[in-house]
Amino acid sequence: MIDFLMIATRTGKRGVIEIYPKFIIKRSKDLMIRGSDFYAIWLEERGLWSTDEQDALQLIDRELDIYANEHKELFDGGSRVLHMWDAESGMIDNWHKYCQRQMRDNYHTLDETLIFANTPVKKESYASKRLPYPLEAGSISAYDELMGTLYSPGEREKIEWAIGAIVDGDSKKIQKFLVLYGPPGSGKSTILNIVQKLFEGYWSVFDSKVLGSSSNAFALEAFKTNPLVAIQHDGDLSRIEDNTRLNSLVSHETMLVNEKFRSQYASQFKCFMFLGTNKPVRITDAKSGLIRRLIDVEPSGEKIPAKKYRDLVSKVDFELGGIAWHCKEIYEENKHLYDEYVPTRMLGASNDFYNFMLDSYYEFKRSDGVSLKRAWAMYNTYNEEAKVSYPYSRRAFREELMNYFTDYKERSEDMNGERVRSYYSGFRADKFKEFLEQPKEERPPEEAHISWIEFKEQHSLFNDICRDCPAQYATEEGTPMQKWENVRSKLSELDTSRLHYVKVPENHIVIDFDIKGPDGKKSFELNLEAASKWPKTYAELSKSGAGIHLHYIYSGDATKLSRVYDENIEIKVFTGNSSLRRKLSKCNDISVASISSGLPLKGEKMVDTKQIQNEKHLRILIKKALAKEISPYTKPSVDFIAHIMDEAYEGNVPYDVDDMRNSILAFAANSTNQAEACLKAVSKMHFKSKEEVKDSRAGENETPIVFFDCEVFPNLFLVNWKFAKNDLIHRMINPSPEEIEALTKYRLIGFNNRKYDNHILWGRMIGMSNEQLYALSNRIINEHTGFFGEAYNLSYTDIYDFSSKKQSLKKFEIELGIHHQELGLPWDQPVPESLWDKVAEYCDNDVIATEAVFYSKKRQADFVAREILADLAGMTVNDTTNTLTTRVIFGKEKHPKLVYTDLATGEQDTLTEVEPDILVGKNIINAFPGYEWVKGEDGRMHNMFRGTDLGMGGYVYAEPNMYYNVALLDVASLHPHSAVAMNYFGEYTKHFNDLMEVRIHVKHGEYDKAKELFGGKLSKYLDDPAQAKALAQALKIAINSVYGLTSATFDNPFRNPKNANNIVALRGALFMRTLQDEVQQRGFTVAHIKTDSIKIPGATPEIIDFCMKFAEKYGYTFEHEATYEKMCLVNNAVYIAKYMDATDCKAQYGYVPEDNEKEGGKWTATGTQFQIPYVFKTLFSKDPIQFEDLCETKSVSKGAIYLDKNEGLAEGEHNYIFVGRVGQFCPIVKGAGGALLLRESGVDDAGNRKYASVTGAKDYRWLESEMVYQLHMEESIDKEYFNKEVDDAVKEIAKYGDFEWFVADDSGEPPWQKPDIPWDDVQDEAAQNFNVR
Repeated sequence: MIDFLMIATRTGKRGVIEIYPKFIIKRSKDLMIRGSDFYAIWLEERGLWSTDEQDALQLIDRELDIYANEHKELFDGGSRVLHMWDAESGMIDNWHKYCQRQMRDNYHTLDETLIFANTPVKKESYASKRLPYPLEAGSISAYDELMGTLYSPGEREKIEWAIGAIVDGDSKKIQKFLVLYGPPGSGKSTILNIVQKLFEGYWSVFDSKVLGSSSNAFALEAFKTNPLVAIQHDGDLSRIEDNTRLNSLVSHETMLVNEKFRSQYASQFKCFMFLGTNKPVRITDAKSGLIRRLIDVEPSGEKIPAKKYRDLVSKVDFELGGIAWHCKEIYEENKHLYDEYVPTRMLGASNDFYNFMLDSYYEFKRSDGVSLKRAWAMYNTYNEEAKVSYPYSRRAFREELMNYFTDYKERSEDMNGERVRSYYSGFRADKFKEFLEQPKEERPPEEAHISWIEFKEQHSLFNDICRDCPAQYATEEGTPMQKWENVRSKLSELDTSRLHYVKVPENHIVIDFDIKGPDGKKSFELNLEAASKWPKTYAELSKSGAGIHLHYIYSGDATKLSRVYDENIEIKVFTGNSSLRRKLSKCNDISVASISSGLPLKGEKMVDTKQIQNEKHLRILIKKALAKEISPYTKPSVDFIAHIMDEAYEGNVPYDVDDMRNSILAFAANSTNQAEACLKAVSKMHFKSKEEVKDSRAGENETPIVFFDCEVFPNLFLVNWKFAKNDLIHRMINPSPEEIEALTKYRLIGFNNRKYDNHILWGRMIGMSNEQLYALSNRIINEHTGFFGEAYNLSYTDIYDFSSKKQSLKKFEIELGIHHQELGLPWDQPVPESLWDKVAEYCDNDVIATEAVFYSKKRQADFVAREILADLAGMTVNDTTNTLTTRVIFGKEKHPKLVYTDLATGEQDTLTEVEPDILVGKNIINAFPGYEWVKGEDGRMHNMFRGTDLGMGGYVYAEPNMYYNVALLDVASLHPHSAVAMNYFGEYTKHFNDLMEVRIHVKHGEYDKAKELFGGKLSKYLDDPAQAKALAQALKIAINSVYGLTSATFDNPFRNPKNANNIVALRGALFMRTLQDEVQQRGFTVAHIKTDSIKIPGATPEIIDFCMKFAEKYGYTFEHEATYEKMCLVNNAVYIAKYMDATDCKAQYGYVPEDNEKEGGKWTATGTQFQIPYVFKTLFSKDPIQFEDLCETKSVSKGAIYLDKNEGLAEGEHNYIFVGRVGQFCPIVKGAGGALLLRESGVDDAGNRKYASVTGAKDYRWLESEMVYQLHMEESIDKEYFNKEVDDAVKEIAKYGDFEWFVADDSGEPPWQKPDIPWDDVQDEAAQNFNVR
């Protein structure tokens, strides 16, 4: 039992014996207290100390359980264990009181000495961790090749000397630190990564810039754990303000440490520092303490081919013990090798004076002396030529020059015997190693990489090694025939070419490679490539013939090995009754090798959670925790998952692991004793990163633009891409993760890529197979799930996202007249390899179309608008319109205080001060008495006003009929002005109003007024009319998006939870309904109201003026947009009208409405029926019919469109041709090769696909318009289809009046105003007589 614990019992309620811990106040050998709190506890079974207090509590609980179990026969009346984990027991409070109040400090600093896998450990070793490899001589061939290429022998020796000092234990007193200085990609991080692996658990990171700062009081906080090694991969000591702290740290002096929220304390740090940098360390002068402490290392600049580099790096993991041994020997050969070392390379890179000395080297060496006067003149000349910004003063120069000569005299003789003053002699040439001759090295030519694994049908060395091991054949089901305790047969007695099982020694492990290829099946080639990176050993093919088994003898404790090395690479450990399943076919002839490092261990201290790198890293750690490889207990595993999610969340790592939520919940719920606490911890976990987390792409504006598109099938992943304005298209068929990563360095532009292609690319980058990508594609398309948080920002921008017109790429292709190609292959079936090129051609077409749409005139206007919005928001063009608009209006305020208005009374829930020029003094009406928000008979809430259900959007009203002299009045920006009138955005309403006002000023060319708004931030866009127009478009997009956000169901800064009745749209609807009554009460007809517009037949200037003034009371501005000479309204969404001539408008109103100025005398159609080009041109505009007018675009929302070319086939036979979801077609006369136009409509009882006619296509035959045009089949187009549409339009108009009068150019007075003509007869006759044929 642990020495500070005594187990006691007492009688509790109802006679139940309570078993509880008593803590002994004594100087414990098992427990350490530091700073009046728990520090560490000795764990005998691990043979290590633990600083995790949870371990102490679990250990105490286990002792209680053991006691209760051993004495259960004594407790007849029942017993209850008062566990530490049970908060209600009160034991945890006793524990804290014991540690924090009753015990005095009693501790020894942990982990001051490296503990290797083969290092004997005692309690007095004070170790809480051990390295996963033994310190012993071994092969270091991969390490040798890496170091020999990346560093010259002299530079390599510096690194190995430093590593050896740490291994030997002397680094704690050596006053040196290592700086690897060189350009990016030269091998600095390669070495630092090896150092991290060598000293895993004993190193920490630091910030060199903070150390060199004179003002940061918490600079030493990074060293509070007193690591043996401190590392920074990309540091900066180029602008040291004060090197005192750095010198003291390297010298291991006792220093005062400030930690946040703790009292200041003294500590003597024992770390050895490694710094990688692209910038030279600033050495102020030759007397700087850094000179004698710094060892600079410069990479050779040599490169290793990427594939070979990855191979060598992966093999280094297996050589750690040998590397540590080798470096220790290097150090012990000459422990004082760098006592007098001077970092001349660093001096030259950072010290202008040293560079002056280099420039003058030969002159000083020749004369071996110089006078101050002459040296000063030389120095001034050098400074002018070198453009030195901050040269020394003459006094400082005199002092600094003394460091480079052995003697200085105020009066002396020069080399010619002349008397001089201030003379320096004895030039120290040894300080300048740049001028020492260096032997040239010749590198042998690089050899091609060949795998060491060669399989043959030959005698198995494994059969010899394990000949006496128990073995048995497998059953037909592939399981062992009998229990192992009953097995007497040995391996030597079996035919090993049959499937069998063999019990190997516990230290005999097998690495099982089971990597799958693009087709989802095991790939021998990929497995061979992966296995070849491991140390040479005995190898066999797996039973399938595609997998590979590597056999090793593990020198450590095999039971502590993790079972997972990497995805599809498993470590098989055979303990207990587990055995090796085997069927010998082919093997190699290499003996089974020993392995001591490079394999992951199970254990609580093996994972560094402080640097969660990315989503993939986070997922791996979560999986390890769920497999109880982090801790054997559920509660610590759940706590670990919560901790790493917090690290990722607070560290701004983009991630989304919401798909793992259910697995974590199930794991937590299975806790035996702490299920409730575990589930509570899960409920607080951050399963997604912060919304604002972005994947920053520095300098992206300098990289080329690339247009791209992805296609995903069960067995094929295709990425096609092209540089902007370059005809060459690159095809990537089943690309590797590295290839995708390389592609992402460009500015990627796609179509709807933020919602699809980006996530497919990301999936491949994190290693998803084709099958997994296909499943991901289905989730995205069908379930709208599976998105990766990091993937949104892989691209530069998304055309669909910034386009003001939302439609599919295929519809844009049709509109732009781009070659429209459909694949004709079902998406849910594997693609034969012979058709991969066909798929690639289809993908080529989409890439070309994507670029064409991007550079089209209207989309370029949209993109310029997006660029302006991004600039205003200080964000990127890849951010969504909603995100940019939110930032423009609210800045960085995430939770603005919004105002809710009760539109029945006009009362608001918040009193907010507003800018005087917006609302105050305008007496805007916000009350609509009689309005009610009530539940209807359907159980839903309704906006009711004056007996009308206004709905949840804009108000719509129609009196279908034929009208004459119709005034169209339109409210400018109805919804935005509603929001302003209600002060919906509170203190930010002024920002929103300014954006609207700027648009109005730009529209009227009032640029100076526009510059005064929005704090003047928009001025730079208002000097050029074209730029001002683009600004207006950007603001229009932003303003329009705001209404959608106020009424959205998803949470966003514009959404007020109280706004269930959508007050922004409702206010406009209430106003229009009120206006309707006012106009009708004045004797006028209201023909049509459509959200923000009203149409009044026979409108006089007086009623128009009334409407405009009435609108002002509510904060709106009516614009007299147009007057129609005549209009036929057939329903609330469809009408055809003719603009009144501008001259007539001028005579009637004294001014000309804007649309009449542009379109006077022309026709306009709203709604599909009259907008059909053939109908509109035939009946109204009389423009000539073009081929495009004889084409119909058809689309389906689900499934696909098919052409059934069954003409000429026997009844019941079909020839279905896949089209896709969108296509453009022409109706074809029968007998000309046309097809039925069908859509998928489910499956029948037999599982066969069913088809139904596409809407509007029944009773006609069709061909794709592109084919009709290319084959010159215009004469085969079935005009009856279009003529029927014309007939239907005529009949529809004739329902409401005289069609002939309505379409006549000079129709005169309306027939219904002529009492001598029977109106009904005229209507009937017009409908009967009209014939377009």
